[in-house]
Amino acid sequence: MEKEEECRVLSIQSHVVRGYVGNRAAAFPLQVLGFEIDSVNSVQFSNHTGYDHWKGQVLNAGELHELYEGLKLNNVNKYDYVLTGYTRDKSFLEMVVDIVKELKQQNSNLVYVCDPVMGDTRDGEGYMYVPKDLLPVYRDKVVPVADIITPNQVEAELLTGRKIRTEKDAIEVMDILHNMGPETVVITSSDLQSPSGNDYLIALGSQRRTTANGTTVTQRIRMESPKVDAVFVGTGDLFAAMLLAWTHKHPDNLKVACEKTVSAMQHVLQRTIKSAKEQAGEGNRPNSAQLELRMVQSKKDIENPEIIITATVL
Repeated sequence: MEKEEECRVLSIQSHVVRGYVGNRAAAFPLQVLGFEIDSVNSVQFSNHTGYDHWKGQVLNAGELHELYEGLKLNNVNKYDYVLTGYTRDKSFLEMVVDIVKELKQQNSNLVYVCDPVMGDTRDGEGYMYVPKDLLPVYRDKVVPVADIITPNQVEAELLTGRKIRTEKDAIEVMDILHNMGPETVVITSSDLQSPSGNDYLIALGSQRRTTANGTTVTQRIRMESPKVDAVFVGTGDLFAAMLLAWTHKHPDNLKVACEKTVSAMQHVLQRTIKSAKEQAGEGNRPNSAQLELRMVQSKKDIENPEIIITATVL
């Protein structure tokens, strides 16, 4: 049996004692799919902040630098991927950019997967839930060094300064994002009308590659997932981690990588909502603790997802 190349990911994300967000939502799927993952915990909280109470500590930029220095002194700061998600602190985000740049100098093939977590939609209106001063850092410093980005519609609009009202708008926005740096852009959720009706959520992907003879080829896809009537936390973190894994395994086929990612996602969400409803009991809305992702129970689906959502090539 041939030795499979070790693939190592540096993941800089939140940690919770209980539940699945940030590194807790990313580490298990990546390990199951055969990756070595080194986690820097940007925060350590008792649980995610959607609960009534939470307690914990926040890592600052200096402490992040100190941890990275430790790796560097031992000469183990060698990575194939960097994965980042939710950050609230401008100086912390700038330190992440410095680390990514240094790692890319050592390994020109390093792939930086960034979920530019900034905001979402509430009652049809986009809003930011991180400090406003993070937007220029993401736009001018982070996105230019990123290779794969997974914004939602609001984040894609914030980064480009363009509104998405139609699929054509979305394709233009993805092209603008490509021009800013990343060769793979996935808009993970949008308010676009689905051809299958209101019960479906549209995600869009675009991969721009340069062929051997120097021409640029862009593959664009659309996916429709059934909406699940619940508020989940950690889904974006799980999505970005699985997209990292599946684009690694299918580097020239965004369609297959996204189908596997979105299908696995659906399996996890369906299992989670079923279990949450059983725990809550008839007629009661499940609470935050009951809606924690059923990650361990979904191991087989993460490892080898049955394709239940297919992508349309645009």
